[in-house]
Amino acid sequence: MSQLTTPSPQVQPPTGEVPGTEPLTFQGFVRADGRVGTRNHIGIFVVGNCGATTARMVGDHFTAKRLAPFANVDGVVPFVHELGCGMEMTGEPMNLLRRTIAGTVRNPNIVGAVVIALGCERNNIRGFFEQEQLAVGPMLHMVVMQEIGGTANAIAAGIAAVEGMLPAANTCQRETVSARHLVVGLQSAAIDQHAAHSANPVLGAAVDLLVQAGGTAILSETSDLATAEAQVASRAASAEVGERLGQRITWWKGYTQGRDTQLTRRAGSDASGVASAADKAASGLLRAGTTPIQAVYEYAHPVTAQGLVFMDAPAYVAVSATGQVASGANLLALTTGTGSTFGAAGVPTVKLVSNSQAFARMEDDLDIDCGPVLDGRTSVQDMGRHVLQRWLAHASGEPTKSEELGVGDNEYVPWPIGVLA
Repeated sequence: MSQLTTPSPQVQPPTGEVPGTEPLTFQGFVRADGRVGTRNHIGIFVVGNCGATTARMVGDHFTAKRLAPFANVDGVVPFVHELGCGMEMTGEPMNLLRRTIAGTVRNPNIVGAVVIALGCERNNIRGFFEQEQLAVGPMLHMVVMQEIGGTANAIAAGIAAVEGMLPAANTCQRETVSARHLVVGLQSAAIDQHAAHSANPVLGAAVDLLVQAGGTAILSETSDLATAEAQVASRAASAEVGERLGQRITWWKGYTQGRDTQLTRRAGSDASGVASAADKAASGLLRAGTTPIQAVYEYAHPVTAQGLVFMDAPAYVAVSATGQVASGANLLALTTGTGSTFGAAGVPTVKLVSNSQAFARMEDDLDIDCGPVLDGRTSVQDMGRHVLQRWLAHASGEPTKSEELGVGDNEYVPWPIGVLA
């Protein structure tokens, strides 16, 4: 896949201010390239599933007690997945996998990384490093199990590598930065009929405020939005952006033709109460607020434009969110109706629920109750302002519900496009 980008002039200058208010800020970790992390994690990555158990054991070693002397390190996070072997060695599926892993390694929430391989994966670790222009150094280590003598030795090597990075990682400190450094991936899961009247427009109101402050929001879930093609195209900031949005929607229509997918089910309500795929798409588009789409990216390409942008991805939250994190999202916002337990690895996930009944039922998993909008106790705009303030608080270190529960170790899911060998 080639990168599709179409930066257009910003609707408003990225000043970090919302008109009529004080400049919006949060406490973040400023990286050498100018990007800002909302967390300060060391990541343990695998090029293929063969290294997954080793990666988990390295991560599990670093308990809260062992990390206590390193107060500025938020955690040691394993990013494991099921791909990397039994697949094409070259071509689009491999390129997509490599781009996703490398993009996550480069996410501003990751201060250092260990990449683990068995050694004979189709996703060859040295080929991966070369293709993605990664270089072994003090904050990026490579461990090959077949070369180092097996599982136990690889675990020991991974632990030693992390221990060597911890002092440098701990020198990073939060500092006050403009809200323009916030990059929020927009997600949804288990939506109901109420979401179109509460959670989704509330998220859209928060997105508009973030964009006015110079921040970035990433809209995805192409396969859901494809049934609202005209509405999506009308949001394009330029004819070129509109054309590229159309190209991705056309690809999805061809990809799903003749298959039993949400995109091909044009009518018929389900247990959620959403009447059709078109209704779901219209509701989903509300999450993006009202500002124009400034650029279009294919899955897991780095997002460099500011404002509202689009990244192509399936409407499967784990895959879509993984791509957004690889693209540079440092926070995720997810709307739900019947309740979602999703939380991304390494990136705080703020979950908005459409109704107070679901919030009461799943309060341990959900962050923001948008039910007061349904009840008429508050407006969409007021709740949107509340959501933005919550984003800034979570970006400054306040844990989300999924972080408190430790959710994320199994939610890193690169898009398994293509046929396994």
